[in-house]
Amino acid sequence: MNITIDDSAGFCWGVVRTVNIAEDTLSKNQTKKKTYVLGSIIHNPKEIDRLAEKGLETISINDFEKIADEKPDVIIRAHGEPPSTYDKAEELGLNIVDATCPLVTGLQNRVKRYHDKGFQIVIYGKVNHPEVIGIRGVINDDCVIVKTVEEAMQKVDFTKKTVLFSQTTMEKPVYQKIKEAIIERVDNFIEGGETKDYFQSKNTLCKEVWGREKKVLDFAEDNDIVIFVAGRNSSNGISLFKHMLVKNPNMYYIEDLNELKQEWFENVKNVGISGATSTPQWYMEKVKEEIEKMTELELA
Repeated sequence: MNITIDDSAGFCWGVVRTVNIAEDTLSKNQTKKKTYVLGSIIHNPKEIDRLAEKGLETISINDFEKIADEKPDVIIRAHGEPPSTYDKAEELGLNIVDATCPLVTGLQNRVKRYHDKGFQIVIYGKVNHPEVIGIRGVINDDCVIVKTVEEAMQKVDFTKKTVLFSQTTMEKPVYQKIKEAIIERVDNFIEGGETKDYFQSKNTLCKEVWGREKKVLDFAEDNDIVIFVAGRNSSNGISLFKHMLVKNPNMYYIEDLNELKQEWFENVKNVGISGATSTPQWYMEKVKEEIEKMTELELA
């Protein structure tokens, strides 16, 4: 049996940057003071556990008052936060270490600019996803959040000039369908003039995530089965998994080693291991080792 780890899988540069900032902050503080992170630093429980062993404590904004006397460092994770979070931290004297992914920061700034110009803001994303909560906060929740074409047709006010953005980790094909549906509706709505005067689309999907499209499809085709390793709440993981299923129905989504089943590997020659942009390389290696043990036991 051949077991191969997808060389395009694992941390994107934004996650690498965030984890590096966390480790540098922990190293600097050591026994001097505590280091906290506001919410799960990334959507992967294994990496969260690894950093927790080094001293990183996960908190919510409701904990700010409790820790204020410590004057600790509080890391803002890759997903970003709304302005109100920074305001509250400053008010309480907490030191913010900002590890927001630069792509997310850029998205927040663009949304704010278009909102200031009077555009109706439409976001393709999950309303309660941390990244979207941050975007909503930048414009005081004055936006429309949609996940499907149907939602867009119901919620968008086509009498207003509109701009479409996307949460960075959503699905590219769905974004395209929403964009096309809005354009068609605007074309039918306006009499004369140009569609671009009423509607603009800004594809803010992470290019590194969707630059993997062909690679993951090829990887799915090259293997008899694929074990996809990611956190259950990883938007990017869920999207990539669905994408790969098109080419290979023999896919299994796992978060933990104990979810592996020996029967998956019966009469299989080529096993692939892939993951999300929040899946650590070291954990995919562990999955490979576990599969090797399982299949050796079967042979014995």
